[in-house]
Amino acid sequence: MNCFQNVKRFLKIREVFSLIVVVVLFLIVGLVNPDFLQKRNLMQTINSSVVFGLLSIGISFVLIIGEIDVSIGAVMGLTAAISATMIRDGSPVFLAVIVAICVGALCGLFNGIGLMYLKIPSIIITLGTNGIIRGLIYVYTNGKWVENVPYDYKALSQITCGGITLFYWGTILVALLGTFFLKKVPRGRNYAAVGDNVGGATLIGIPIYFTKISAFVLSSVFASIAGLIYVSRIGFVTPIAGNGYEMKAIAACVLGGISLSGGVGSLVGAMIGAIIMASIDRILVFLKFSSDFDGTITGILLITIVAVDALLQHHAIEKSRRMRLLAKTAQEDK
Repeated sequence: MNCFQNVKRFLKIREVFSLIVVVVLFLIVGLVNPDFLQKRNLMQTINSSVVFGLLSIGISFVLIIGEIDVSIGAVMGLTAAISATMIRDGSPVFLAVIVAICVGALCGLFNGIGLMYLKIPSIIITLGTNGIIRGLIYVYTNGKWVENVPYDYKALSQITCGGITLFYWGTILVALLGTFFLKKVPRGRNYAAVGDNVGGATLIGIPIYFTKISAFVLSSVFASIAGLIYVSRIGFVTPIAGNGYEMKAIAACVLGGISLSGGVGSLVGAMIGAIIMASIDRILVFLKFSSDFDGTITGILLITIVAVDALLQHHAIEKSRRMRLLAKTAQEDK
């Protein structure tokens, strides 16, 4: 009985459920087309999720505090264009990295200040930021592609260890450290506390303004790092780079067990969800469907998982109310 309860408790862990979804999904596709389960293809599928993984890790902080950020795709595109131009024109890679991260941090700071000090809802301020940045990308690039990125920089994304790129290993390490920070470090636990009950968090002295603004800064910084890796992987940047990536990152987080109502989730789960989102277009190819359905499937997954999550939360609230009512009735009977 204890063993059964332990297994049941283990399966309730959101990251485990997400991992099971990945395995089942891959097995189903493999049954239809066995070539999908070849080691080379599986490694390519995992490695291709590194950009979505970083975007998902960053936006996880925002979702956990109960807010949303739809500007990360644009931030990624802008930092990718800036870093690609600098590296192409001979600037040191280290300098390009610093500039990209600073640009990302400023974008996140703008979103956080707009939310906390100007009291603009997060969906509105980040949507506006998305539009501003998209315009800046066209101005910066003159509407042209940024090409001719040096081979040495592009080769960085090809360095592997055990079939997994160093970039992805680094992303795994960041996800693990970030999860430890959110669950074990007092300042990290503030994010979930704010997302769960902002009023209660205020009463116990949690710095609400700092916590929420820093979440948006982290979201944009991770988007800028994703932009740097995007340049290395793709080798060029178009004016629409990153367009729609925010929806996939949000869907990855939801698939990974992060609740859009805030207070629940982990970065490891977000990374697992990113694998699913990054594999959709590849799965469509192996199933001999058009990749044009990618966006449609992403939207369907997002709506479905959010609806299920809302129903589960409603069920949990009703169950909690019934238990309190039963306990109160039992006390009155005594």
